[in-house]
Amino acid sequence: MQTHQPTTPFGRRSLTLAHVAAQVVASRRPPDKVVHKWQVFRAICLARPRLGVSERALSVLNALLSFYPETTLSGDDLIVFPSNEQLSLRAHGMPASTLRRHLAGLVDAGLVLRRDSPNGKRYARKGRGGELQFAFGFDLSPLIARAEEFEGLAAEIEAEARAVKLARERITLCRRDIAKMIATGIEEGVPTRREGRGPASWQDVHAAFRAAVEGLPRAATRQQLEEAAETLSQLADDIRILLETQAETTNMSANESQIERHIQNSNPEPLIDLEPASERSGVGEPIALHPELKRVGETVFPLGMVLDACPDINDYARGGISHWRDLLAAASVVRSALGVSPSAWEEAQTILGEKSAAIVIAAILQRGNAITSAGGYLRELTRKAQANTFSIGPMLMALISARQKRRA
Repeated sequence: MQTHQPTTPFGRRSLTLAHVAAQVVASRRPPDKVVHKWQVFRAICLARPRLGVSERALSVLNALLSFYPETTLSGDDLIVFPSNEQLSLRAHGMPASTLRRHLAGLVDAGLVLRRDSPNGKRYARKGRGGELQFAFGFDLSPLIARAEEFEGLAAEIEAEARAVKLARERITLCRRDIAKMIATGIEEGVPTRREGRGPASWQDVHAAFRAAVEGLPRAATRQQLEEAAETLSQLADDIRILLETQAETTNMSANESQIERHIQNSNPEPLIDLEPASERSGVGEPIALHPELKRVGETVFPLGMVLDACPDINDYARGGISHWRDLLAAASVVRSALGVSPSAWEEAQTILGEKSAAIVIAAILQRGNAITSAGGYLRELTRKAQANTFSIGPMLMALISARQKRRA
């Protein structure tokens, strides 16, 4: 073996204190320590965000490890010396300039060390018996020295990912429960106030639900997700108490009076109209309906396309939406939850058609807080459709495009 290991890079490359620190860490590793190279590589891949290396840099590290003949890393002979040409082939044809950049990134991150020859080439010298005397290339010893660090970072990231996943699952379950319990409360006419306490109406409950959901950022952190999950869980508990109290009251009343089953009004109408009139275009004024009024030609869109554009309405269907009748039933519930008056709903169904009106309601729900008055907006769209200046197709495509951008 060679008596002196080079510690500085060849040519114009500079030596930094970070490089010196990485060499010190590598030199202090236990001499008999053995690690599995692919297990260490997996831990590095998981810990990549904390290490500050790119995915393509890890592809180069994978190629470097493939040039080491053993499965385990141990001892002092840890230098690999492939040419850029061979390394590029194993890195799936990576260009030379890109390869050099990512090699420098691995060195800066302290994952490998440079052991440059006098002329900067990578090669090895062997003795007469074929034994390796010394080599110039990339030293893999930091992978042994920092193996526990990589595994610890990987465990932390996996734990964080599990916590985020659990929070998202909790939010999904709460959203489903809240939406369907609100639908039940509206359909069964369950009062929201008990002894002067509680929200004024189911519209207020629905508004609180949408505010909690839509207040969540697209790239939410673990803390934000857990806070939202806690808020939705509390809201779900409050709604469940309302429904359970109503169920107990109904059963007790039926038992005491011993009369026929109490029949709830399955389609209650809000006592107030939540559609503020607009000074523009007479929004809020009912459209005069006449027997001779012709319905706007209803264009039937694929149900799958509608659900792709407006997935939130699925939460309001008790058994899911697999047919148009399920969408119509869910839209009726959402209409009441959004505070759209019966007159505006009837006008929309008359002018647009039942299916088109249901699609518009689903779109209004999907847009959430972007629409301040659902009833007034529905009246305006109905008026535009009557004047042939509104089409549902572009509205659906805009929602689908917006969802695709959010996924991207």
